[in-house]
Amino acid sequence: MDFFFLQLAFEAIDMRSFSNLWFWIALAVMWSTAAHWVVGVPFDMVRRAAKGHEQSMSDMQVLASIQARRLLFIADATGLLSTAFSFFAITALSLLGFLYGVEFAQAILLLFLPMTLVAWVTLRAARRVDGSSAEELGNLLFRTRRVIQGIGIVSIFVTSMWGMWVNLNANVLGG
Repeated sequence: MDFFFLQLAFEAIDMRSFSNLWFWIALAVMWSTAAHWVVGVPFDMVRRAAKGHEQSMSDMQVLASIQARRLLFIADATGLLSTAFSFFAITALSLLGFLYGVEFAQAILLLFLPMTLVAWVTLRAARRVDGSSAEELGNLLFRTRRVIQGIGIVSIFVTSMWGMWVNLNANVLGG
């Protein structure tokens, strides 16, 4: 009896990743958040600082300095462990997704892999924050955001192409 309700629930809720609306919403939210918070600084603050707003310049420098120190502390304390876990997760998801054909693993890999690049770019920028003037910091955050947006564009394109390929090849009727 319990199996019947579980089967009914799985039929009612589409458990395939690339045809699920929530996956695409999560992808959009993830990339908009990644592009908005550059090294922990909201980009609207960077824009106001670039226009010469004194309070925003001061806030941007203080917030960037705090967030950069925080990121560097985390990277220095757990860098080796988090790098090893990331490579393990990428390898496991790649094998599960593309060798064994698990669609959920493919979807998680297409979310997780580009975010590792974003983390690397963010950490690289965080190392350059300390000692920067407001103008240099603003330029650094602009450039970092452009790189993150570029990674996002490529990632969204690859994910959407792969998702369409998987959906076109899906046999939803079971025949």
